[in-house]
Amino acid sequence: MFTLNIPLVRGIAGPSKLTLTRTSPRVFVRKASNGNGQPHIPVIRTLGQLRRWRKEARDKGLEVGVVPTMGALHEGHLNLVRTSLSRHPLTVMTLFVNPMQFAPHEDLSSYPRTFDRDLSLLQSTLPTPPSPRQMQSPLIIFAPTPDVMYPLKGELQDLRNHKGVEVDVRGWGEVMEGASRPQFFKGVATVCTKLFNAVEPDHAYFGQKDIQQALLLRILVKDLLLSHPTSSNLHILPTTRSSTGLALSSRNAYLSPAELKVSPVLYDALNAAKGLYESKDTAEGKDITGEDLIAASTRVVLDEQERILSENEGVELQLDYIELFDKDTFEPIRGPIGENREFVIAGAIWVGKTRLIDNLLVGWETS
Repeated sequence: MFTLNIPLVRGIAGPSKLTLTRTSPRVFVRKASNGNGQPHIPVIRTLGQLRRWRKEARDKGLEVGVVPTMGALHEGHLNLVRTSLSRHPLTVMTLFVNPMQFAPHEDLSSYPRTFDRDLSLLQSTLPTPPSPRQMQSPLIIFAPTPDVMYPLKGELQDLRNHKGVEVDVRGWGEVMEGASRPQFFKGVATVCTKLFNAVEPDHAYFGQKDIQQALLLRILVKDLLLSHPTSSNLHILPTTRSSTGLALSSRNAYLSPAELKVSPVLYDALNAAKGLYESKDTAEGKDITGEDLIAASTRVVLDEQERILSENEGVELQLDYIELFDKDTFEPIRGPIGENREFVIAGAIWVGKTRLIDNLLVGWETS
């Protein structure tokens, strides 16, 4: 039996029953039921608790998957969790709004924090009943505070202006999203290195929507010689979309109904570029170029801007960027693309005060 003294979670519907069972001189297990036979999902907040849990898993030879998130969960996050649960006996979801990846003018203070709702959503991902091999719940949540993740910096809002260790993946973090959000990927690389070190996952799961982030992290774990996870065990799963094609994102909660209606234009724009490339033809009959695809995407966004103005819909739509980049080098592609090229078409738009990102893969698939 797995034994670990960890707090019961709040926010799960249904009555709870608790028993403490002593199975060793020093360690106790908390068993909880929500009344329907499912275990509660344990919430771990300290490194000491996490490392005791991880040692038990390692001693029992149980693989661990991790799904790093900032909370405000949606179906895309849940798909990552379900995949990890289906492949491994144990999964850790991390819930941590990372201050280091927000610029001073960005939405750190207003970023959605929906902890109780997130717990309820995660409860629905658990198998009923759990397998006898599983330790209470096959899923746990690691929800540290900033002082746990940044012990030299504490609760400070702008972590980048203070002492401490930072991780910078040079040459890959300054383009596309990195150009629009300077220092963003340094924050991502730093917090994920810390999470990987804390959880020591055998496998990690990320969504394609943040493709540059996921590819950059594969580079990070390879270059830092990490073994938990290895680059081949850092998995990228396809983007989860609404019926309109809009990529699911926690920031979609900021959108008004009118803005939500306009937002799929980015997906449409990227598809226009991909369709042009797959047709292998231009009006002039020349080899297709990156510039051709960028122009095709941009035209879709500009046309939507004109439509919004003509119909007086009162929605602000602005293009941030549309870019093509090589999936291995992150080099922008502007000239002739050629045959059998593996690349990403990525873009970002502003709809009102909400920034949305999306991408499509050409010539390759995630794994």
